[in-house]
Amino acid sequence: MHFCGDVCRLHFATAIQTCEGVLMTLSIPGYDLRTQVRARDIQMAASADLSRRVLMVSGAIDTKDHDVAVTFLLPEPGRWQVIKSETNLSDASWLTWQMTAGEGVHFVQDEQAMVVSQQFAKTFMTPDQKRITFYDGEVRPGEAVLKMFTIECTKRRGDASHARFSPAPTESPKKIKDMVDDYVANGMPKKPVIEVVVPVTLIG
Repeated sequence: MHFCGDVCRLHFATAIQTCEGVLMTLSIPGYDLRTQVRARDIQMAASADLSRRVLMVSGAIDTKDHDVAVTFLLPEPGRWQVIKSETNLSDASWLTWQMTAGEGVHFVQDEQAMVVSQQFAKTFMTPDQKRITFYDGEVRPGEAVLKMFTIECTKRRGDASHARFSPAPTESPKKIKDMVDDYVANGMPKKPVIEVVVPVTLIG
């Protein structure tokens, strides 16, 4: 996929607890871990049940000014039911959640595929099955959003991005509703992107 704006790559530091109780951080040449590594944001991780074709993803997001692009490696290509949860660590509520499928990935819409969220009452999928928007709900700071949907992948490596809408405190309810309606129909404006590689553990 192609994204507009600057791209921030997510790096992970390794912390080691010594027997004296001192927390030591692994040094990575070329990186200032105090300023360049996002420690709170995300570690995102996934587990794949191959026998049931279920992919479970969890994580946390602490930014409202970036979209998040995720890359994952499936055990096999094909159809997968995805159960995905992220905790809102930002200081603003999310009123919509948009997911956009990357190359070789599309969302499934048929009588067997559930597209549902615990926090959002409504969903919209574009005719090309490349974008899902969850809306008519709210995920407040500290809360987690839970979603279920199905993807079809032509290869093991999958790419997708997600965006959240957090209105300014000064926006009127009518303006917010108009913005949500526009984003559902036409997609959300692109923001700078954080890229995340999601490790997938095979559990079945």
